[in-house]
Amino acid sequence: MEFYQLLAIAVGLSMDAFAAALCKGLGMQKLNYKHATIISLLFGGFQALMPLIGWFLGKQFAHYITAFDHWIAFVLLGIIGGKMLWEAFEDDGCATCDDRLDVKGLLGLAVATSIDALAVGISLAFLNTPIGPSLATIGITTFVLSFLGVAVGNRFGVKYRKGAEIAGGVVLILIGVKILLEHLLGG
Repeated sequence: MEFYQLLAIAVGLSMDAFAAALCKGLGMQKLNYKHATIISLLFGGFQALMPLIGWFLGKQFAHYITAFDHWIAFVLLGIIGGKMLWEAFEDDGCATCDDRLDVKGLLGLAVATSIDALAVGISLAFLNTPIGPSLATIGITTFVLSFLGVAVGNRFGVKYRKGAEIAGGVVLILIGVKILLEHLLGG
């Protein structure tokens, strides 16, 4: 997998965390850099941890499903992207908005926004993508976008939440289609 593809996946995966971070920023009277850093570290850390777990699971079962791994990657990325699109159009509210920096709540939010990364980790295992650079790219991208999300949320509110989720969903679906087409067309 090329770096630009991995970066696109990382950006797509980060959109849920970005949207949640927007909400956290919205609840701040003034941008709190310490809180923004904690939020970003939690989101980036879980966004990197989940693909690692998925990658280990995928490696355990890869030899059983190598013949149709491209279909699995396509379906998983399609489902994740479709779910993001559905959520973007389903609700304009911000269910994750809260002005408190409750670490327990943030942990739950970090897990919830990174579940889709578990499926991506499985796909990375099937594609024999090196996991170290993948985890670093996903984690760092999520950290940066989450920090940016807190700042933008503090400045502009949730105005960009829907667009971020739509962009993330479309990117993941397109990458799934590309993986499938490359395999089917011998690319």
